[in-house]
Amino acid sequence: MSLTKKDLAILDKFDFAVQPVGVKFLVKRPDMVERLNENMTLCEMLKRAQEGNAFYSDKENHTCDAGLYVLGQADVPEPYINGEFGAGLKIFEEPRSASRLYQYIPRIGKGVVNYIAFSPLDKLSFDPDVLIILSKTSQTEILLRAMSYRTGKMWLSKYSPAIGCAWIFIYPYLSGELNYTITGLGHGMKRRKLFPEGQQFVSIPFDLLPSMLQTLQDMPWVTPACKPDGMEFVRRLLIELGITPPL
Repeated sequence: MSLTKKDLAILDKFDFAVQPVGVKFLVKRPDMVERLNENMTLCEMLKRAQEGNAFYSDKENHTCDAGLYVLGQADVPEPYINGEFGAGLKIFEEPRSASRLYQYIPRIGKGVVNYIAFSPLDKLSFDPDVLIILSKTSQTEILLRAMSYRTGKMWLSKYSPAIGCAWIFIYPYLSGELNYTITGLGHGMKRRKLFPEGQQFVSIPFDLLPSMLQTLQDMPWVTPACKPDGMEFVRRLLIELGITPPL
């Protein structure tokens, strides 16, 4: 399903401090955006798009081995895989601990992705594979509730001490599951001071996005029990259901 500007317009209601960013993984060079004219890390590319820039990057634009690795565009040197690098950074105690990271982080297969396109919401010219939103907790709660409102699905956050980009970009794309994490936790993004701490990244894959956008149109953003007369609402509901309200 291709999304229209009308479909995405509901997100304007959030008044996010920074724009959501659409990401698309591509085999062939895109023609809807220009190539990034600098070299930087994958997480820095996300920051650049949040600042209002639409672009695509290729293998030569990347300055971080981890980004290329999770995109399936390159292998990494042995000291990464065997854990010596992660232990040397003091993220993990020993190589045996650090090496486990490479046993579970999500990674796109080789040859699947050659280019990655980024665009802030107001310049979006493609159907995103992942929509990445930076939100405050009150906004995140609404987004997560929109995911589970009709399905009852559990909210689940997956992250790791390092290579956090894998969980923001790759995991939702491969799994079809929404993922969220708190800013300030991942080593690379933390040391680069790219994003304000204590907020959340919410990554929504393409197969969930249409239903979530529709649910945001339909569900109450503030539940009755959270309104000023919420306690009385809950009391009346309990009585209607034949339950004696607690004193």
